[in-house]
Amino acid sequence: MDNYEYESDYTKDEELEQTDKKKFRNGMFWGALIGIVVGAIVTTITAVIVVNSINKSKENAVLEVPEDKIEKLEYLYNLIDRVYLEDIDEDTMMEGIYEGLLDAVGDPYTEYYTKEEFDKFKEEMSGEYYGIGVMVSQDLRTNIITVTNVFEGAPSYEAGMQVGDIIYKVSGTDITSMSVSEVVSMIKGAKGSKVEIVVVRDGEEKTFSVERRPVAIPSIESKMLEGNIGYIQIVQFEDNTDEQYVEAFNKLVDQGMKALVVDVRDNPGGSLDTVVNILDTVLPKGLIVYTIDKNGNKEEHKGKDNNEINIPLVVLTNGNSASASEIFAAAIQDYEKGTIIGTTTYGKGIVQRLIPFSDGTAIKITISTYYSPKGNNIHGEGVTPDIELEYDRNQEEDNQLKKAIEVLKEQM
Repeated sequence: MDNYEYESDYTKDEELEQTDKKKFRNGMFWGALIGIVVGAIVTTITAVIVVNSINKSKENAVLEVPEDKIEKLEYLYNLIDRVYLEDIDEDTMMEGIYEGLLDAVGDPYTEYYTKEEFDKFKEEMSGEYYGIGVMVSQDLRTNIITVTNVFEGAPSYEAGMQVGDIIYKVSGTDITSMSVSEVVSMIKGAKGSKVEIVVVRDGEEKTFSVERRPVAIPSIESKMLEGNIGYIQIVQFEDNTDEQYVEAFNKLVDQGMKALVVDVRDNPGGSLDTVVNILDTVLPKGLIVYTIDKNGNKEEHKGKDNNEINIPLVVLTNGNSASASEIFAAAIQDYEKGTIIGTTTYGKGIVQRLIPFSDGTAIKITISTYYSPKGNNIHGEGVTPDIELEYDRNQEEDNQLKKAIEVLKEQM
């Protein structure tokens, strides 16, 4: 999975009631417009949305779109239909309206997915696809897309791509103004086909021709380090990452683990439920994280048992540790369960909900702010490490991991 930057608690059963469905006089049917803002675009319009899981304080949210807005939209459509030189694709125009509506919210994490885009997202969540085996992350402040993981044995690894490469072109197209999802779509393709990728590395351009092959992406990597120190890297928090984490942890215990490093550097986030489940195995029974929505409704996520770890722990973070990774680091820090080493995290302290629709499309929409057990919201701020240490790319040895081992040895 060439990475996405989401956090979702994956609600599956949103309901949408539409009222007064009619057709425009040109015969075009205006169906459900997203379902969060507008239910139908007609001469007289009322959207009735059942949003119990999003807005617990209201049984039904009713939104009436002003008549002048409807008239303007209808006028613009008919004007295009009447005077625009080329033929128009009605479906494409509708998708543009839906996408524009979500984009106008002004939140980079709230977006609309066409059926094709949502199918690709579900493919990514399945853990296997035809691609090159890299994980990428986009800095939404600069739009730069950086390679954050190159999976050993994958086509990208064989071609010579490296962590830190900045993607500049894909198949001859400059991608510097594109979203990460658009770039990922360009990188993936038919089995056996090749994609040309131009990256910037240390100020120089490098070009790679990479074959697309079936790629199964692990979300957990683990090994035993010197001195019986276990190491678990959480690549991202997928639906089954908690199960993989427990399996990796137990194997390290069987090998005589006396201390543990959990690496969430370059981890873009993922499932809220998954990170809570993992933290439940690390922390004592109690509050792990809580969220507050726009109406002040608070939802707490707590540990279910007292199966906390009782060995020295270090968590490695960097500026690409985002969302669920920050929930992980913040909870460890609040409970003083381990030492955070590295650099300040990305600062994404808001939660999105993924809402699929019956036509195969979906939206992702920001619904709440999350807070650490002590009530800290790191949105825009990030989690500050206990020991701040920049990664030194000029050293062959991972200096942040080296520091983690030093700290753990002192505590063992």
